[in-house]
Parts: sequence; C-alpha cells; structure tokens
Amino acid sequence: EGAELATGGSRRGIVVSTLAEAQFFADGGFDDILYAFPVPGWRLPECSALAQRLQAFQLLVDSPQGLELLRQNPLPGGKRWLVWLKLDCGNARVGIRPTDPEALALARSIAEGSPEVVTLVGVYAHCGNTYGCRDIPAIQAIARDTTAAVLDFVTA
Repeated sequence: EGAELATGGSRRGIVVSTLAEAQFFADGGFDDILYAFPVPGWRLPECSALAQRLQAFQLLVDSPQGLELLRQNPLPGGKRWLVWLKLDCGNARVGIRPTDPEALALARSIAEGSPEVVTLVGVYAHCGNTYGCRDIPAIQAIARDTTAAVLDFVTA
C-alpha cells in the first residue's frame, strides 16, 4: 500500500535492493522496477524471468563483465535488457568511479555495443556514504558532491 501511495497509484518507477522485493512488487502489479544492485550471474535466470514478465525490469551494470553477461544471455521475444550504469560517487560498495577512465568507455559500450540486446537507460548513483553522517550539512555536502560527479560524467 505504501508503494502504491508513493507512486501515485501508477505502480511504476520503484527501486528495490533484492530480487525477493522485485518479485513481491511484481506479484502486486508493479511493472516498472529497478533492481539496484549489479546483477550477479547466478541470479540471471530470475532477472530474465522478471524482464520477460514486466513492462520494464531494469538492472545495474558496473563492469564490462556484467555487460558481457547480459549480451551473452539475450532476452527472448525481442525484449532488451534495460540497463543503468552504476556509478560509485563515494559509497565504495559497488559501481565504477565516474573519474575512472574505463567508466566512459563502459557507458559507450552499453549504449552502442549491442542495442538489439541491451539498452542504456541512464546512470545511477546511490549516496550510501551518507549513512554515517551525523548532521544535515554533512548529508547535503555528499549530495552536492554526488550530483556534481554525476553531472560531470554525463556531460563528458
């Protein structure tokens, strides 16, 4: 009920951190879900089933290996993997640093490499490094730094 309220009843545009959550929301009629963790190979069959079932099941990619995994496992029926490039703007958990020379090459490879299999939806950054903050100004500083890093990357 909370997710339906948060989406204004559209049941679209939600982000989950586990495939169990994705399955729960898909069972509840949500059809636009981002799985906000770079897909591990052993979970690819579950991701494929959700991608085939939903209008928009989206994944994160943060490495050439993750992209290659999707390219080697195309979805049936003309569907494409919907992919966000995961940037690490200071969280140091997952993602590629936007200043890493390989980041731009990976973005181009996602966007141009196999458009019939993989579609680049955008870039994604999570400010998990705010979890240790003790006050609002510290959180705001991280948000500003993350926004600047993402905008600089997108501009490049």
